[in-house]
Amino acid sequence: MKAIVVTDQAAGTAGMKLAERPEPQAAINDVVVQVHASGFVPTELAWPSTWTDRVDRDRTPSIPGHELAGVVTALGYGTTGLSVGQRVFGLADWHRDGTLAEYIAIEARNVAPLPGDVDFTVGASLPISGLTAWQGLFDHGRLQAGRSVLAHGAAGAVGSMVTQLAREAGAYVIGTGRAADRQKALDFGANEFVDLENDALEDVGGVDLVFDVIGGDIQKRSAGLIRAGGTLVTVVGPPDDRH
Repeated sequence: MKAIVVTDQAAGTAGMKLAERPEPQAAINDVVVQVHASGFVPTELAWPSTWTDRVDRDRTPSIPGHELAGVVTALGYGTTGLSVGQRVFGLADWHRDGTLAEYIAIEARNVAPLPGDVDFTVGASLPISGLTAWQGLFDHGRLQAGRSVLAHGAAGAVGSMVTQLAREAGAYVIGTGRAADRQKALDFGANEFVDLENDALEDVGGVDLVFDVIGGDIQKRSAGLIRAGGTLVTVVGPPDDRH
């Protein structure tokens, strides 16, 4: 099969090469998926798991990429709940060959059925952003209906998922971004929008949860808006002051 492989961490994305690799075989509790769409972020090339296995042994040439959508072509021994020919999407193990390939062997627990009316490209774009948003809102932010959420970057990959999930959960969402992002954020479900370049962030007033994807000064100013008992969730680094 054809795959993108990397062998030299210092080379960065310039070191990504198209190569022929053996088609993967399904291990116990695996499925093999024919990849129709895949997600990749350049920062993967700085992750130790791209280059070594769980006991720190070199595993190059390795195949990067973790998000995928495609069709199941084979089942490993003991695999249940999925069938050959089924459309799926999911998130590959960090320490195994990834999704920038025609086929991938992946644990069945790491994929889920992809509805027929959802495009493969859309499916492959969901796992990391969707999980980041879900875990931030509900696992860490303990969001409940009736609460207010300040969602930074509301038109971006993570922010748009935050906006949609928070609205679905019954929260009031104030999205932020650049002026050009206003309509997109509102279309994703934001009740209000703040243009961070032209509007006063402090005019938002108090909120119960801030979901930060920006950091820096915006993060500091946002922390001051959180009501007593509220939460600041950030994906870019810890705040200077705990709230």
